[in-house]
Parts: sequence; structure tokens; C-alpha cells
Amino acid sequence: MPSAQKDSTMFRNLLKQDHAITLSVNGKSVAACTDDTVATALLKNGITSFRMTSVSGAARGPYCCMGVCFECLVTIDGETNRQACLVPVTPGMAIETHTDGSQSSKDHGHDR
Repeated sequence: MPSAQKDSTMFRNLLKQDHAITLSVNGKSVAACTDDTVATALLKNGITSFRMTSVSGAARGPYCCMGVCFECLVTIDGETNRQACLVPVTPGMAIETHTDGSQSSKDHGHDR
């Protein structure tokens, strides 16, 4: 019986899609599908921590995936505090996560 290949990430497409777009995430090229949001593209590439809380320094990532919780804030093309779950990817998009404590404005999320 052939061995099953373990997926490298917990998040994947259910349907076969072409990885037709290249994004820059923290200066590194990553592949994305044309229908992805920034959050889904990052998650599918194994990036689950998008920012750190200003209170405890705990890692945060997408929680509600519908724009309510503000846990997925990233910088997109130089614009800070964008909700990654609401922004569709575009070719060449530059995304920066804030996992090094460099979050540039007030912490909008909850410190759980």
C-alpha cells in the first residue's frame, strides 16, 4: 500500500487550483491562488502568526475570518493595520506581518 504524503500545512484548497499569483511576505516570495484573501494565502503557506498583542506579546492570527475581531492585522503595500481576512490578493502584493513586535499602532484585538 502506498504511503500517504503528509501535508506540510493544516490549511489547503479543497479543489485543485492553480497557484497563479506570487506575493511577497516579509520579503520572501510565496504562492497564492487568484481567489485567496491575504489571510488564506498566508495560512496555506504555513504562516499562522500575523501579529503580537501589545499587552502580553502573544501571537495572533485570523480568528473570525469575517472582519470582526481584528486579529489578522498586517501591513499591505505599505498600508498598516489592514484586515488580512477581507483583502483579496493581487499579483506582486507586498505583505508584512507584525510578529517581531513592530506593530505600528494601537492593538485592536483582544488579549485572550
